[in-house]
Amino acid sequence: MLVVAPDIKIPLREFRFSFARSSGPGGQNVNKVNTKATLRWAVVSSASLPEEFRARLVARLGRRLTAEGDLLVSSQRFRDAGRNVADCLEKLRGLLAEASRVPRPRKATRPTHGAIERRLQHKRQRSEKKRSRRAHPQD
Repeated sequence: MLVVAPDIKIPLREFRFSFARSSGPGGQNVNKVNTKATLRWAVVSSASLPEEFRARLVARLGRRLTAEGDLLVSSQRFRDAGRNVADCLEKLRGLLAEASRVPRPRKATRPTHGAIERRLQHKRQRSEKKRSRRAHPQD
């Protein structure tokens, strides 16, 4: 069971893992052993997510989801598959924890009087600088 929050628990049977050869240094081991772990999880069809959380998660993940609605998380940090599986689960827990926080609504504000004056002053200075560059008519 992957526990993200007290109300969000995902059974491990929803995850599918596949393994491949890792890239990078590692000697002969890297050429023979499949240690890179890739986690595939069907976010859209998962029954263990509350509906509002799923909508927020899909909106936040966006480009990381496949066309079928699966999330792919891979890890090749370690030299053995078991630790890479644990790393994939930890990465997923971080993504889910980030999406579980409900964003605060933005409060509309107005610029201060001083900010408005500074902006207009800057515009006047720039206008004056450009006007001084113009060719002056010959008298």
